[in-house]
Amino acid sequence: MNLRRTHIPERILHSRNRRIAEQDLIQDVYKLLNDEVIEEARIHDSLHDSDGDREYNNFNFDLLERERIFHLKDIEKICINYRLRFLKSALYKLEFPSEAIERIKQIENEHDINLKGFKVMAPASVFKLKNADDPLLFAPMGNNYYYLIHSWGRDLHPFRKLLMWPYRNLENFMFSVLLLSLFLTTLIPQGMFSQEQTTTQFIILFLFMFKWITGLAIFYGFKFGKNFSSAIWRSTFSNA
Repeated sequence: MNLRRTHIPERILHSRNRRIAEQDLIQDVYKLLNDEVIEEARIHDSLHDSDGDREYNNFNFDLLERERIFHLKDIEKICINYRLRFLKSALYKLEFPSEAIERIKQIENEHDINLKGFKVMAPASVFKLKNADDPLLFAPMGNNYYYLIHSWGRDLHPFRKLLMWPYRNLENFMFSVLLLSLFLTTLIPQGMFSQEQTTTQFIILFLFMFKWITGLAIFYGFKFGKNFSSAIWRSTFSNA
């Protein structure tokens, strides 16, 4: 006597059909998928809401991960150090990844809220800015605290912090110009102006070099409307 093997797909289908009629199942799936589409559409609308300036969301604090809570001062420091912007998510010009949407839905379900007032921390190049590489999505908690929802993309270049150091503020910029002027002055051959270069000649060349580089930097800054990171981290203008 040959026993018929158990075919699992048939068994699970039989079990399902005993629990729910096929037509009812189709309706349930359709409703579920339709609800998912509506939910994702609502989240996309919230992310691209240019008027969405909510200052807080009613999070359930017992469910929050402490390592994801940041004060605006912490965000400001990172933006200045790495020359990033912290702006409304509506200005983000790229597509939000599906992982970010799923993360928003997960948090909303856990906390039983609809999140609004999203902000993105990223380089200026990924924003739609007015004329005058690792995004982070935040939601406001109130009192200048923000909750990190999701991050995506490639990490920043390991030398970005060092490369952006001169642009943090005026003091860093002038010190960098000073060092660059000193370095370029040492590259000038000693016999270019006289057979033997004196300390006085070196200082005069250094001052000339410093004045020349400073002048070029000021011209570039005014021409392209550039500013220091401490002044532009929340600016919506591209030429800053």
